[in-house]
Amino acid sequence: MSTALPRRNGGKRVLPGFKLTLGYTLFYLGLIVLIPLAALVLRSFSLTGEQFWIAVASPRVLAAYRLTFGASLIAALVNLVFGLLLAWVLVRYQFPGKKIVDALVDLPFALPTAVAGISLTALLAGNGWVGQYLEPLGIKLAFTPAGIVIALIFIGIPFVVRTVQPVLEDSEKELEEAATCLGATRWQTFTKVLLPSIAPALLTGFAMAFARAIGEYGSVIFIAGNMPMVSEITPLIIIGKLEQYDYAGATAVAVVMLVISFILLLVINGLQAWQRRRAGMGA
Repeated sequence: MSTALPRRNGGKRVLPGFKLTLGYTLFYLGLIVLIPLAALVLRSFSLTGEQFWIAVASPRVLAAYRLTFGASLIAALVNLVFGLLLAWVLVRYQFPGKKIVDALVDLPFALPTAVAGISLTALLAGNGWVGQYLEPLGIKLAFTPAGIVIALIFIGIPFVVRTVQPVLEDSEKELEEAATCLGATRWQTFTKVLLPSIAPALLTGFAMAFARAIGEYGSVIFIAGNMPMVSEITPLIIIGKLEQYDYAGATAVAVVMLVISFILLLVINGLQAWQRRRAGMGA
């Protein structure tokens, strides 16, 4: 099968030439991505090795790392389960208001993160609609690490749903019916037939939700409480250093987050490539 690009009259390609597109791509990457990131890394070089280590490994910063990555991991795991359930309901069932529910899944994408944080705080605080009933029972959510997890679940669940949903739509129901006819239980059908086909999409959605949660600031800052060593996230550490004019220390912590984010990006790309290979093998 020919893979030649479509041409206009006269033999010219419809799409721009390779040199033009490559030049624009390199210009865009350099101006928007590479130059700012290079400036960030170079700024941290103003610190000595000992100063860099103190900036990124002080007890307060380490506590922020633990909270940021721990809460992000918990939120991503919760989204992995409930995002799959939500995608399953949207794909396999018909019910009144389905289109509205489907649209609401994307609400965290469109809603300003600060608005989400304020809304969750008003809902879960001691005098909020939900918090006023929970606090007398000894359950405090707002201004605690639990509130951070809830905020990260809210902003991360669309990544899992929108990644898994198209894979479920393309899955062959005949295989599930065949497994049932052969005597497989529902659990066996799910684990042996359905899960292997959606596993790459699930892992991709999980990684994307985890990566988004690590860098989240706006929705968390209002509900976290921001108590050092208790409910202070890493982005707030960076903001605090900037407010104290400790630019080198802020960039040092930012470089650590940059390296981790880059590793997560490689993982996401690897999972997506795996998903494409599996889809190609099954075609």
